[in-house]
Amino acid sequence: MKHDFWHQKWEKNEIGFHLPDANPLLVQHFPALNLKPESNPKISPRVFLPLCGKTLDIAWLLAQGYRVAGAELSSIAIEDLFKSLNLTPNIKTIGEVTHYSAPNIDIFVGDIFKVSPTMLGAVDAVYDRAALVALPEDIRKLYTAHLITLTNHAPQLLICFEYDQSLHAGPPFSISADEVKQHYQVSYDLTLLGSTAVIGGLKGLCPATEHVWWLKPLK
Repeated sequence: MKHDFWHQKWEKNEIGFHLPDANPLLVQHFPALNLKPESNPKISPRVFLPLCGKTLDIAWLLAQGYRVAGAELSSIAIEDLFKSLNLTPNIKTIGEVTHYSAPNIDIFVGDIFKVSPTMLGAVDAVYDRAALVALPEDIRKLYTAHLITLTNHAPQLLICFEYDQSLHAGPPFSISADEVKQHYQVSYDLTLLGSTAVIGGLKGLCPATEHVWWLKPLK
């Protein structure tokens, strides 16, 4: 997937993947990660959202008392995100990445493969709703290996679509249980928390199911 593809999507506001509310699957299944917000938000658990866009899931996590970090290719998305949060970000360049920050939130704008563990800092969990499903197969293999290193094997809440790929070219791409295992079973204990039929099908084109996985690091 070329960067220009996603830049054009944001420039043209072709963002049908952007939900108008927090993802109900996040709200339902996030407790599986067993993260408890602290009364002092500066020490609350920090959740990383790869390829986060301007998702309202970030506002939901912040409202629950968590700290949030994210990575996103589009500066348009992140400028909109901070506006929606009524926050004025501090902006600085770190290598090939632009760091937008405000209290309890850090977003790294640029190629996620240019984000290093040192840049990101420690995270307590990963919430991947939009990254794995957005990437073509050859890039997914590189991405999952990078994510494991980037987050130091942090536990994950992973949401995937599954459908007949011959009926829709993607993205979002279809991710089977076997593929999730190929990427993650060496590093994580995998638990399928739930599966939900996509109402109306995927973009109205074909039946699809969303699967929610809990990835618990192997000791």
